[in-house]
Amino acid sequence: MHSKKQTPVKYYVGIDVGSASVRAALVDECGAVVAHADQPIQIWEPQPDHYEQSSADIWAACCSVTKKVVRGVDASWIRGVGFDATCSLVVVDNQFQPLAVNGEGQNHRNVIMWMDHRAVSQVERINATQHRVLSYVGGVMSVEMQPPKLLWIKENLQESCWEKAGYFFDLPDFLSWKATGVTSRSLCTVVCKWTYTSDGGWDDSFWKMIGLEDLVKDKYEKIGNHVLSPGESVGKGLTPEAAKDLGLPEGIAVAASLIDAHAGGLGVIGADVKGHNLPCENQPITSRVAMICGTSSCHMGVSETPVFVPGVWGPYFSAMVPGLWLNEGGQSATGKLIDHVVRGHVAFPELQSKAAASAHSIYTYLNSHLDLIKKSLPVGFLTVDLHVWPDFHGNRSPLTDLTLKGMVVGLTLSRGLDELALIYLATIQAIALGTRHILETMETAGHHVSTLFLCGGLSKNPLFVQMHADITGKPVVLSKEVESVLVGAAILGACASGDFASIQEAMAKMGKIGRVVQPNREHKRFYDKKYEVFLKLVEHQREYRSIMNS
Repeated sequence: MHSKKQTPVKYYVGIDVGSASVRAALVDECGAVVAHADQPIQIWEPQPDHYEQSSADIWAACCSVTKKVVRGVDASWIRGVGFDATCSLVVVDNQFQPLAVNGEGQNHRNVIMWMDHRAVSQVERINATQHRVLSYVGGVMSVEMQPPKLLWIKENLQESCWEKAGYFFDLPDFLSWKATGVTSRSLCTVVCKWTYTSDGGWDDSFWKMIGLEDLVKDKYEKIGNHVLSPGESVGKGLTPEAAKDLGLPEGIAVAASLIDAHAGGLGVIGADVKGHNLPCENQPITSRVAMICGTSSCHMGVSETPVFVPGVWGPYFSAMVPGLWLNEGGQSATGKLIDHVVRGHVAFPELQSKAAASAHSIYTYLNSHLDLIKKSLPVGFLTVDLHVWPDFHGNRSPLTDLTLKGMVVGLTLSRGLDELALIYLATIQAIALGTRHILETMETAGHHVSTLFLCGGLSKNPLFVQMHADITGKPVVLSKEVESVLVGAAILGACASGDFASIQEAMAKMGKIGRVVQPNREHKRFYDKKYEVFLKLVEHQREYRSIMNS
């Protein structure tokens, strides 16, 4: 749906590449989403823990959704374009043609996805170096970052990929290159995922120590030796070819990009909260944490001085909000975990048919079903004997342990819809308990967090939101626009256009609060007990693993 206004309006296009789809939005100068579109993209899983995509498929989807959202809009009103994407690794040769990141030689599959865990051996060796750059990633590098993936390519695909590679891009930077023809990198990507530091740049000794000295020899041409701040204008804007592909006029401003979670943080964390009776009102932005919850979840907190948090990435200077240090906690599987648990249950076909018959989504139906079976109890209390440890894909924060596995305690022989609803509830609670674990670790290290700002697909689920409020004991703010990540991408485009003096000004003008969800203080004792059990679960897992490995 497009705006019916006939007077000139300033519009910005935000393009978001998620794990499974590409989305675009046309956003006005007040942060309202005027039009949006989405399109799925392909994922290949050739073997366990290997996830690959195609940069050509991703760019084609970007073009398709952008053309849809700008259709019928006066092109002269569109002022800038911003991209965000998952922190996946794109490999191309010297002519920018895709190179296979697999042994099958499938060149179109030239992207190693963020959630790919093939480089476990490589990241263990990198962490064993205890190099000083690791202090900026919580002390332990994640397998989801780029150095271990680069090392894996060198060790496993030396002739077919490593030696032929001309450029290694983070996906957000690939998109800005595709739009402008400029190979500049965003400070966000290189600082957060590649060990670049905003004050010292690349550290030669690190790359030499881990066996990637090849990258140092050409002055980092392959991974980026020109870095821009997020929102800064790239080159001369859209090239003629990219403009034609996207259905936009040539020369429109293109912003240095962001990782998708950081764009979500940008879209919500700076919103004006006056009049909502929130503890963060009249407090600096450092009292807020933005939680971007989709396939995975990220917890973004900012500080005026660097805070080193064990097991939490950062501190990264100016990686999201210029002038502030960023810490980033995360859970590798949240939306993906809920889907896995629900769809894998024996009662899922029954759920599917009943949800379809009632014209509701499966999750809306499950939430209603929980209300039916709770009787006089609060919904959350239904899991008094059912507990989940949610690390089915390892722990990103704050334990940084890839080897941890998921756990469920309290199963019975029952196989019906009631039991499916209960395991669904316990899984959501486990994710919220994991968030509490991350927040408490951040607070112990020096952060002062009073309010959560949620966005992303899971923030549309009222049960997920209420459990996060109740379990963390903090109010949850939902943005007026549910597509906060797209608003964040559009904020980048707005800054690149020159229409705003700073990202902070654009954040305050374009980020809007929708609803506030308060924690139920009467449930605190129950969730304190659940949290105590939650922490015991991982203790027990480590104990039994120690026994089995002795």
